[in-house]
Amino acid sequence: MIVRAAKILLAACAGLLGLVSGLGNIFDYDTNFEVVRHVASMDTTHASAALMSRAILSDMLYRLIYAAIIATELAYGALCIYGALRLFGARRDDAATFDAAKQFAIGGLALGFALYFFGFMIVGGEWFQMWRSADWNFQQPAFRFIGSLGFILVFVALPEPARDKRA
Repeated sequence: MIVRAAKILLAACAGLLGLVSGLGNIFDYDTNFEVVRHVASMDTTHASAALMSRAILSDMLYRLIYAAIIATELAYGALCIYGALRLFGARRDDAATFDAAKQFAIGGLALGFALYFFGFMIVGGEWFQMWRSADWNFQQPAFRFIGSLGFILVFVALPEPARDKRA
């Protein structure tokens, strides 16, 4: 029962991470908007001219990218919270029922993992060369999110052992 409780707790914590991050980006919009603007414009990367052709120089596109990030944070947070509630409801059920209740939590965790891995490591880090910027390199914070969400995703997704009815 303790493993199930841990899965529920960690799914809920991941959900709170997504919701707090998304809401923080709404209530303190300008702080992380500047990150998006600098990363997408590549204005501090000192990349070659060939790579600078990737830069985005449109305020509207910066805002669309940032809105997509915020929406994804809120979506993965909500999915994880809903998933944790479903897991909580199935906590006393058999292994197959508890496993089936994992769908929303796993979906939310995978969405959050994809946001930080694809969005920050691949797109921001490699496509926009964020790693070259001394001031706007957010790969380390993204990696902390990836590591946390990835660990929780693997743990939650582990199949439940069938319980021995005689025990």
